[in-house]
Amino acid sequence: MAGDDADKDVTDEIGEDIPESEEVMQQESDGNDADQEIDTELDGLIQEAVAAALAEQQDSVLRSQAEVQNMRRRCEQDVERAHKFALEKFSSDLLPVMDNLERALQAVPNAEDESVSALYEGVELTLKGFLETLTKYSLEQLDPEGEPFDPQQHEAMSMVENDDVEPNTVLTVVQKGYVLNGRVIRPAMVMVSKAAKQ
Repeated sequence: MAGDDADKDVTDEIGEDIPESEEVMQQESDGNDADQEIDTELDGLIQEAVAAALAEQQDSVLRSQAEVQNMRRRCEQDVERAHKFALEKFSSDLLPVMDNLERALQAVPNAEDESVSALYEGVELTLKGFLETLTKYSLEQLDPEGEPFDPQQHEAMSMVENDDVEPNTVLTVVQKGYVLNGRVIRPAMVMVSKAAKQ
């Protein structure tokens, strides 16, 4: 009988142990589920953080590329302007020479006179060759007589009443202007018409 009591005690212990083992297993299972949820949540957060960092880096790279392209375009434009207008100061310094040659031709009272005709022709050919050379380097002369007044290219010295032409028409060019590659380096000095008082 003592053996039966011992078996019963063991069975009771085992019987009591079984529910405890199930509880432990259930707790471990609940713990594993919680760990899995935490792992899944952490994985989601990590993926979001990686995606955000990647998007930020891509944005940064795109901005850097755009900045480099803009800088390259600005440099190309600066180089182009330097090529176009490198002669601006030199051209401006030559304009008084052109003016003096033109004045020399205007000062001759009679170009047909034998004593001055050879000199007149020489100055005329020099002026023509000089103007052709300037034109070759994109320096163009503004001689707007008879054209409408353009404040972008002309400088009005005075207004003259004249009913024979439309108001704001250039009547006389006092000094010719010059344009280098589309940029006015010296406006033409002109006299402009205005309507006569009635």
